[in-house]
Amino acid sequence: MLLEKGTGPNGTGPHGLLRGRTALVYGAGGPIGGAVARAFAEEGADVFLAGRTESRLLKVARDIRAAGGSAETAVVDALDETQVNGFVDQAAKKTKRIDISFNLISYGDVQQPLMEISAEDFSQPVSAATRTHFLTTRAAARHMIRQRSGVVLMFGGSGPQTLAGLGGFKIALDAMEGQRRQWALELGKNGIRVVTLVTGGIVETIPWQADGREEIVDEITRTAHLNRTATLADVGNVAVFVASDRAGAITDATVNISCGAIVDY
Repeated sequence: MLLEKGTGPNGTGPHGLLRGRTALVYGAGGPIGGAVARAFAEEGADVFLAGRTESRLLKVARDIRAAGGSAETAVVDALDETQVNGFVDQAAKKTKRIDISFNLISYGDVQQPLMEISAEDFSQPVSAATRTHFLTTRAAARHMIRQRSGVVLMFGGSGPQTLAGLGGFKIALDAMEGQRRQWALELGKNGIRVVTLVTGGIVETIPWQADGREEIVDEITRTAHLNRTATLADVGNVAVFVASDRAGAITDATVNISCGAIVDY
């Protein structure tokens, strides 16, 4: 496991909402994970970045350090129990606490109609989503229970809507929400909150060369109720709020950052 530490003054954001907190971010090398990690660090958190691509993690860490924050990186497979436990325990050893665990790794989904997809491709995202959230939440909760506080953030959400041709992806999100409810119930008595963040799609994360990009962007824009779509900055800002004490009464809930694209029922 590779670790690289950056140091600097914490709490450089406008409020320092997460000053003194330890935040773990899985999938931190991606655009959403990186945005959330930067937002956490800006508000004072000591951020531990986990992912499978070292170069991407190091870039996010450099950005955080350049802004005066603190970040460490670790190459971690969030589906591997030993690696996850080692990453969390090492972070806890350094900072003496675990306050935030945010998991947004990709699930390796293949999106095809159910009548055309293989059983293996169908079950892949369901297995990956449930396994990684179980492992990362349990590893963090061991430390959070001792300190009787903590926040687990999931990303993706569910809801009643779906589209044709998603294979097992939407079903994986439904399963993830079921797990969120179970964790929230069982960890709540220890002061641990569990919350899901849901977006209707972030245009900035769609590669320019992606097939059908224009149609996807048009759909995201069309379904939004506001005169804009959600941004990476929106996700970071909301993640900071939900992870902070200002959201201390929010648990076992989905926080909707879709600009109205996803309707709550």
